[in-house]
Amino acid sequence: MDNFGILSLAPALIALVLAFVTRNALISILIGVLVGVAITGQNLIMGLSGIFQSALGNADFIWIICIEVFIGVLVALFQKSGAIDAFAEFIGKFKLKARGVQVVSWLLGIFIFFSDYFSPLYVGSVMRGITDKAKVSREKLAYICDSTSAPVISLIPFSAWGIYMAGLLVGVGAFTNVDLATNAVFHMVPYNFYGIFSVLMVGLISTGVIPDFGPMRKAEIRAREEGKVISDQARPLMSGELEKIKPKEGIKPSLLLNFFMPAFIIIGVTVGTYIVLGSAKTLEALITGVAYQFIIMVIQKMGGINELMDTAVEGIKSVMSAMLILSLAYCINAISKQLGTANYVISVTEDWMTPTLLLVMTFCLCAFISFFTGTSWGTYAIMTPICIPLAFNVTGGEITPIIYAAIGAVMGGGCFGDHCSPLSDTTILSSLAAGSDHVDHVKTQLPYAATAAIISCVGFLIVGMICS
Repeated sequence: MDNFGILSLAPALIALVLAFVTRNALISILIGVLVGVAITGQNLIMGLSGIFQSALGNADFIWIICIEVFIGVLVALFQKSGAIDAFAEFIGKFKLKARGVQVVSWLLGIFIFFSDYFSPLYVGSVMRGITDKAKVSREKLAYICDSTSAPVISLIPFSAWGIYMAGLLVGVGAFTNVDLATNAVFHMVPYNFYGIFSVLMVGLISTGVIPDFGPMRKAEIRAREEGKVISDQARPLMSGELEKIKPKEGIKPSLLLNFFMPAFIIIGVTVGTYIVLGSAKTLEALITGVAYQFIIMVIQKMGGINELMDTAVEGIKSVMSAMLILSLAYCINAISKQLGTANYVISVTEDWMTPTLLLVMTFCLCAFISFFTGTSWGTYAIMTPICIPLAFNVTGGEITPIIYAAIGAVMGGGCFGDHCSPLSDTTILSSLAAGSDHVDHVKTQLPYAATAAIISCVGFLIVGMICS
């Protein structure tokens, strides 16, 4: 039995509904996991223990947790050095209003193009105080952080996402080697409509070209007219540890050395390792950035080694709530895999895959799976060997634009869920960094993401009709 039928949707669906009703993502996801264990027929205690071990006791999860730990340390050291306050003071000289600080946040998110984990935490932590003063809602900041993380990364062929996709393509159809697969990922970029439209939409919303609508409009009116950057009922996904970290008095930070240089180092190591080794080493880049911050802050006498170690511990504590939710998100992904959620969705939609609708259905199916599982890479692993051979069947085995568009549809569809689902890591991190209520972030972002998704569907329909 490769799936449990419609019951395979139950864990994710229950978690999503409860998250909106209770406004508590942690308990909602835990209940979803327990429901999934019950459906499999396992003993609840033994089954839950097994899920914890299988979902969390592996190299992939440990890698992501390590990245979050070092990001927490990086942000704490930024706070300790006074670099964040210095940047806020620098931006303050321009007397930017709400639209101006939103544009700065958007551009900063594009600048941090190498990690969908570091990007939201860096942008949110840096810009939160600035956007608060400009009376921009935390929901808006979380949206900017989220929609300039995964969508930007999905458009960079040499990012971890691009490399991963290339690896999945090797051996599929005419992609007989890694060079052909890598070349296809580069050609995919113009067809990744969702990534393109998501990033562009942030800019258009930030500049006011497109006015706010839906729940976000209400959040912005509340922030602007009442001065409340979060609602009275909000439960911000934010720890107080970072707020307690204060710079050492009498020492002025350097924007170049303490604010921009760590980012330049991380970008340099990430891109450099890709060029030299053929694989972008994101975790190693973050470790290098942390090491640099420690050394330069000791040299600048911003704190002794023990004091900076205490700051690092506070930084790790600050991302603990996000790590707990992320851990349970991994668990619900694991139980969904056991229940065959993706297999069920594929089984009830595979008959719709006509040549004309291939691209738009690929995008929609990937978006649906990634939203209910909260994982883009898992969606890519499932859908690439299914959808790309279908595309090759349409092209007669030749590598044509419709193949690149199919890859773009898979990439964009997986990206949709990755930064929209309340179960997704980048969605959680964006709420954390912006200090936003997690459910409020999801509710206000969804209409914007859905708009970009609808425009993407139109684009894929046009390409499908031209190429069919």
